[in-house]
Amino acid sequence: MLLDMLRGHRILSTSRQVLLAFIAFALAATATAKEVVVPGGYQLQPGDIVAVSVWQEPGLEQLVLVRPDGGISFPLAGDLQAGGLTVEELSLAIKRKLTRFIPDPVVTVTLQEIPGNRIYILGRVNKPGDFPIVARHISVVQALAMAGGLTPFADEKHIKILRMENGRQRSIDFDYKKIRRGESLDQNILLQAGDVIVVP
Repeated sequence: MLLDMLRGHRILSTSRQVLLAFIAFALAATATAKEVVVPGGYQLQPGDIVAVSVWQEPGLEQLVLVRPDGGISFPLAGDLQAGGLTVEELSLAIKRKLTRFIPDPVVTVTLQEIPGNRIYILGRVNKPGDFPIVARHISVVQALAMAGGLTPFADEKHIKILRMENGRQRSIDFDYKKIRRGESLDQNILLQAGDVIVVP
């Protein structure tokens, strides 16, 4: 009877292992499906979420948030700087930290979400809303194009860019009419995360 119980326990353990492996595979497939596609060279920003996994180390798979200071925490690797790095550079940085504990670790980092790296376009545009900054350089004109352009009744001479600087709101004027004429091109500035474009 004890032998039968042990056999049953072994079968149960095997079934549990198969079930856990299936769940891990399903989670990995879900994470892959949600991976954010960005141009090469995208640099991580505070608020971004990355999935970090180490091959054949099931305890080292998790979603990691890039903190406001640009840092992340990962088991065994501890704290390290992620802000300003590409996912490839972050993968190498984590690998270097893990080599103290795991010989030649295979580290994979994928970008899952970029909620903190967005701009906002309001007012008389065809598609107002919030838009992720997936390229390193997006100008005001490019952002307006992302929003479908101005509506026929937009006041293109009095567009404002609202930007937080040192805890204070700053308003930057933008005259789209001059841009269309090829004038005052220096006002077509590069946007920063959190910028708000208001089209009256």
